[in-house]
Amino acid sequence: MVTSLGDGAYSKVYKVKRVRDGQYYALKMVALKNLSDKEKENAINEVRILASIIHPNIISYKEAFVDKNSESLCIIMELVDMGDLYGQIMKSLKR
Repeated sequence: MVTSLGDGAYSKVYKVKRVRDGQYYALKMVALKNLSDKEKENAINEVRILASIIHPNIISYKEAFVDKNSESLCIIMELVDMGDLYGQIMKSLKR
């Protein structure tokens, strides 16, 4: 199951379901084919940073891989159903 959660300048995020156990995750796909070498390096650094941080208030990193068919860096992360931080801030300001 794949549901689009959002997109940005270089990536798209999907809600995905792992077949093995039915668990839901966020899959961030970073298209590599149009990135400069520096931008590709920054994408890899994002994975390194995510993998190194363990904190209850930060989305947890699960794994990463390169999908050769789409030429994308795929980052699997914890799924948070509350939406993104910007959305939560905007909701809070409206109260």
